[in-house]
Amino acid sequence: MTDFVELDRVTALETLRLVRAAAAAAGRDGGETWRRPTPCADWNLLDLLGHMTAQNHGFAAAARGEGGLPAHWRVPDIAVDPADAYAMSVAAIFVPFTEAGGGEREFVLPEPGRALPGRVAVAFHFLDLAVHAWDLARTLGADVRLPCGIWESAVHVARRVPTDEQMRGPDAFFAPVRSMPARVTPLTETLSLLGRSPRWSPESPEGH
Repeated sequence: MTDFVELDRVTALETLRLVRAAAAAAGRDGGETWRRPTPCADWNLLDLLGHMTAQNHGFAAAARGEGGLPAHWRVPDIAVDPADAYAMSVAAIFVPFTEAGGGEREFVLPEPGRALPGRVAVAFHFLDLAVHAWDLARTLGADVRLPCGIWESAVHVARRVPTDEQMRGPDAFFAPVRSMPARVTPLTETLSLLGRSPRWSPESPEGH
């Protein structure tokens, strides 16, 4: 059985590396880095990081049995120190995921609006983190440093994500599916299944 808790840990640490790189760049350009556009429509880098911070805290709460409390899922104001706020959210997931994320104990999530076994909830969190790692790297013009095995596991989860409106759309957990590129790899299939163009760049938001 795939160890999604460990995959999630590895992926979370990669997002943290990228966020720290963004903070270093922001320190050099007076904070302009946080205003860069991202592959997530209508979100700049600070918006994306706020979302990721909230999701980490929300999933950590769900692992503790507190996922039904809306306060745990609210996007915090992280503008004063985005990297530190995100680092704290990453640290928050490790212990509860290790204790409850690999089994059948249910996590209550606002999306899809019901409880899921911990192993399934952590798989979804891992998938979200993996794609956001790519989002961060693209935004920064950097490479995402994740092993090929990460994307092989991510694509299997991505194929299981429902395509109904509750799970897909502007206010849902995942974006609508896009058409597949001509050359399909586990990474490009994962991105397409979660509404990304593998060719996205700040200069070409539609990926043309």
